[in-house]
Amino acid sequence: MMMTNVRALCLATLMVLLAPAVAPATAQEVPALLQGSVNSDTRPVRRDVPLTNMIRRAMEAGTRDFTGRPGSSYWQLEVDYDIKVSLDPSTQRLAGTETVSLHNNSPDDLTEIYLRLDHNIFRDDVPRGSSVPAEETEGMVLTSLSVNGTTVDLYARPQPRRFGAPGPAELSVSGLTQTVARIALEDAIPAGTTATLEIAWHTKLPGGENGRAHRMTQRFGDSLFQPTQWFPRIAKYDDLRGWWPDVYLGPAEFYNNFGRFDVEINVPGGWIVSGTGVLQNPEDVLTESARERLSGILDSDREVMIVDLDEPKTADGSSLTWHFSADKVNDFAWAASDEFLWRSTRAMIPEKGAVPIHMFYIPSRAGLFTEAGSRTRHALEFYSELWAPYPFPQLTLQDGPSAGMEYPMVINSNQGAADHEAAHQWWPMMLGTNETWFGWMDEGFNSYMNILSRAHARGEEPDLDGLGMSYGQRAGDEGEAPMMWQANYAGSSYGFQTYRKAPLMLSMLGGIVGDAEVQRAMSAYTHAWAFKHPSPWDFAFFMSNELGVDLGWFWYSWLWTTDSVDQSIASLEVGDRQAVITVHQAGQMPAPVVLLVEFDDESSTILEAPVDVWFDGTRSHTMTLDLDGRSIARVVLDPHCRFPDRSSADNVWPTGISGTCTD
Repeated sequence: MMMTNVRALCLATLMVLLAPAVAPATAQEVPALLQGSVNSDTRPVRRDVPLTNMIRRAMEAGTRDFTGRPGSSYWQLEVDYDIKVSLDPSTQRLAGTETVSLHNNSPDDLTEIYLRLDHNIFRDDVPRGSSVPAEETEGMVLTSLSVNGTTVDLYARPQPRRFGAPGPAELSVSGLTQTVARIALEDAIPAGTTATLEIAWHTKLPGGENGRAHRMTQRFGDSLFQPTQWFPRIAKYDDLRGWWPDVYLGPAEFYNNFGRFDVEINVPGGWIVSGTGVLQNPEDVLTESARERLSGILDSDREVMIVDLDEPKTADGSSLTWHFSADKVNDFAWAASDEFLWRSTRAMIPEKGAVPIHMFYIPSRAGLFTEAGSRTRHALEFYSELWAPYPFPQLTLQDGPSAGMEYPMVINSNQGAADHEAAHQWWPMMLGTNETWFGWMDEGFNSYMNILSRAHARGEEPDLDGLGMSYGQRAGDEGEAPMMWQANYAGSSYGFQTYRKAPLMLSMLGGIVGDAEVQRAMSAYTHAWAFKHPSPWDFAFFMSNELGVDLGWFWYSWLWTTDSVDQSIASLEVGDRQAVITVHQAGQMPAPVVLLVEFDDESSTILEAPVDVWFDGTRSHTMTLDLDGRSIARVVLDPHCRFPDRSSADNVWPTGISGTCTD
């Protein structure tokens, strides 16, 4: 035992002599003038959550506050759609009419309306991100438009109002060839009233082999159609910014109003249609045998073929109209094919009971759906327990060229992405987050919950160790956009910013408060914001309050910066009765200090210091351990690898000993 102490003391002394006070930022000699900014032995620690103009406006209006819950004056628009659309497989075109009821629940008189015309991304004269359409089309073509009964001239050149001129503008529309169009209103829509828009339009669904990214290919030839973002939609208007008129570039998805949809879809006889909502007229479109099979799918977990090969697919008729209805949803998607097979099963939702799961796929791709039902059932049941009960009356999986995309009650997916796409029914379908700006609030949270679901499906405990630390290898990359940068403009870093960084952030948060506490708080957040539109500030403030921890420093570092912790064991001095351990943090992100100390007698202990030991700007913190006659065998800093670090090699004493969770 004495020999071990002598060896440890010698090693520790050598480390102290060789280690610099602060790790140099560069191998070059730093001029004296720059020492303070390059190799400073102190650093400022920002502890507040930045408040930008839009969250300040909302707080001043009382729609949001520092509790992170909806404010006493919270409001949101409701937009209802009655749509009639026909599919012509021979021309691959949709032609539709819609009546839109815009319920102005805001305190503002609306002097303009923005329309989202996402199918114009298929035109050759619009800006795009990394997405490439399978074919270029004429886009979304409006053939008529009226507001409150007054027809809008679609071809007139809009006349801008002279600066400072009193009175309203003329009723006009601009931007019809772009993904966002603006309707200037002659008569404002007063607060608390409803406006009615009548729109007629047509669009071609792109197909072929050249599409790149989701939603860019919407058909297999002329036998399967998978329309998405296929009709003119009212853009989002909220208490944060007013209208959100951002262009649709492809990768980033949507931010829509909640409302009711009543949709009638006319297709040739023999074509099966699936979609958002509940089928209202099964007796008109389904065979008697299909209706009989459907009546029993909620009785057990068995999978039932509703429409199989070698039998009539639909009721008789040269054309059939399928009628769907859905309430409290933020979009509507559907699919149609004359080759569809239809298989159904159920999921058991707590507090609700059985809900149907429908799978529509073509025979040549049946192998991609053999486990789709069981995986989707597990996802719905697991996430219902984790966050909140699945809120919708059914879920449908639709086969097609876009094999990984989500809409309310619809996932365009086979079994490969069934878990991930089903998880989207919580966000952004239940919590209407803004995917165009803050995609991590749905895709990132989704990636986190997928880790939990996969482990549960295997009967294992989820392992989140190592995730937080791994960010240290990415931090400082010049191409990384911070999480609060607009996802629509994140470029090549979109995937990391939107999908992969949030699980690393939540791994670190779990290392501070415990993973179970993180999930409990996120469940409470889900309940608080169901069918509303939370912002990043709401999430940050809600989590801090729910966890009872001041996390301003945490949210600032993870959301607004690309900083890391970069911690290390700077020295360890062993005396007869005590050991003194000095921890150094070279990065700008603070973190609690967690040390695992193992002794030669195979016992161990944990030393911890709260994050606030760094709030005075220091970069080194010393901790003292009573040895009680024991000899130290090993010390590991951040033993669960939850805090971002460029290298774990300097997190172990003595150096050269392995055993961290990243080894």
